[in-house]
Amino acid sequence: MKKAILGKKIGMSQWFTPSGELLPVTVIEAGPCIVTQIKTKDTDGYEAVQVAFQPVKEVQVNKPTRGHFAKANVKPHRFLREFRLVNIAGYKIGQEVRVDLFSEGEFVDVTGTSKGRGFTGVIQRWGFGRGPMTHGSKYHRGVGSLSSRAGARTFPGRKMPGQHGRFRRTVQNLKVVRIDTERNLILVKGAVPGPKGSLVTIKNSVKA
Repeated sequence: MKKAILGKKIGMSQWFTPSGELLPVTVIEAGPCIVTQIKTKDTDGYEAVQVAFQPVKEVQVNKPTRGHFAKANVKPHRFLREFRLVNIAGYKIGQEVRVDLFSEGEFVDVTGTSKGRGFTGVIQRWGFGRGPMTHGSKYHRGVGSLSSRAGARTFPGRKMPGQHGRFRRTVQNLKVVRIDTERNLILVKGAVPGPKGSLVTIKNSVKA
């Protein structure tokens, strides 16, 4: 990737273009992120930039992490992530990465964690149809037949009840509609995975 930043999903809203078109947008508070470490091939075997996001009190991080921030002379933050960028020459420890890294009109990929819905049945998880609700039917929201008569076992990959949601997902080619540098906000057209207040990663689009 060429550039990336961490952000917090604020929620969805609407935006009118100068031509009067109404766009659904997701509002993200992107940065500011602080560079806490620069990894090179000589020291770590690969090149990457580590950034911190969302300042917290010192008591909210453990002692090793506190020492890591102290080494970089940076206040403690809630999130630490690293990006393997194409060119890390322009970064230095303590530098701020702000939302003006991106510009209006360009396309980005946004990665987040989808909403967790707990342990669910096959109707909610996979969209199965239910059984008859009347005439004495005792089978309403069950899984149904699990195997063939000849198989005598449940084959791998069978759609079953289980954990629904809370997966890492990336939505590609979202257009940047608006950049608010004063409030560190970026508005992208379309929906972004995750609930309000969740951590998201914004990076340059790989397909645009």
